[in-house]
Amino acid sequence: MDRSAIVMDMPSPILRFAPSPNGFLHLGHAYSALQTFEWSKALGGRFLLRIEDIDLERSKPEFTKAIFEDLAWLGLAWEEPVMRQSERFDAYRAAAESLIGMRWAYPCFCSRTHIAESATSTDPDGAPLYPGTCRNLSQAEITRRLAAGDPVQYRLDMARLVEKVGVLTFSQSGPAPMDRPQIRYADPARWGDAVIVRKGTPTSYHLSVVIDDAAQGITHVTRGRDMEAATDIHVLLQFLLGLPQPIYTFHRLILDDDGKKLSKSRRSMSIRALREQGWTPDDVRGAVGLTSRN
Repeated sequence: MDRSAIVMDMPSPILRFAPSPNGFLHLGHAYSALQTFEWSKALGGRFLLRIEDIDLERSKPEFTKAIFEDLAWLGLAWEEPVMRQSERFDAYRAAAESLIGMRWAYPCFCSRTHIAESATSTDPDGAPLYPGTCRNLSQAEITRRLAAGDPVQYRLDMARLVEKVGVLTFSQSGPAPMDRPQIRYADPARWGDAVIVRKGTPTSYHLSVVIDDAAQGITHVTRGRDMEAATDIHVLLQFLLGLPQPIYTFHRLILDDDGKKLSKSRRSMSIRALREQGWTPDDVRGAVGLTSRN
């Protein structure tokens, strides 16, 4: 068999950087964006930008504008048009309805306060693990509460899914683009009944990210180690929805002087603020441990 023909038939690598416009980008975002961009070049592939703005209340146009400006200042270029999740609610709704119709997901009416008071353990992120309060509600009770307009979210029936699906695996690459991917086992059960549709929003991060990665043909996902555990849920959703599975790589996190992960919620120094202080793109690269472009 002609091996060159096989190579020509392989899809071109496609990578993406997908920030949420709920604040200004910081050095952690810069490192992730630069890593993804340089992987795309090393693999001879494409680099996409996606705006993950399903949280309409916290997402602001000025933050989206700043994302474009900061990434361009860092020397990144991406393909147009840029996908915006706020324009794709119909796709997420259809996927959620499919999971609900197959009875892989159920309605949950619990408040955060109830969950916090009822939980006896935590998920990998340290949040209270949902105790399954609404998992076995009767259809009459569900119908009554939906008719009353009670706030509702939808959760995966994880115990039932794990029993049905069995062992799940995914491919993880090493820290270099050309590293041979290794097989990893996914453990979605540790997340309990994860949310796939939030109250007031026809999706969750977990659902929208797998739908969009499939829609954009993403072949490689580079993400921080803080997202390693969440990949278990994504692998499960890809299996349930019949979606292709990218190769995953988990890069190191950029930490502050206290050894904590940089975050918007902790008001970590933004790229915009560093620019205003006179930093150059090479200063940013040096600060996150990358070599200069020169």
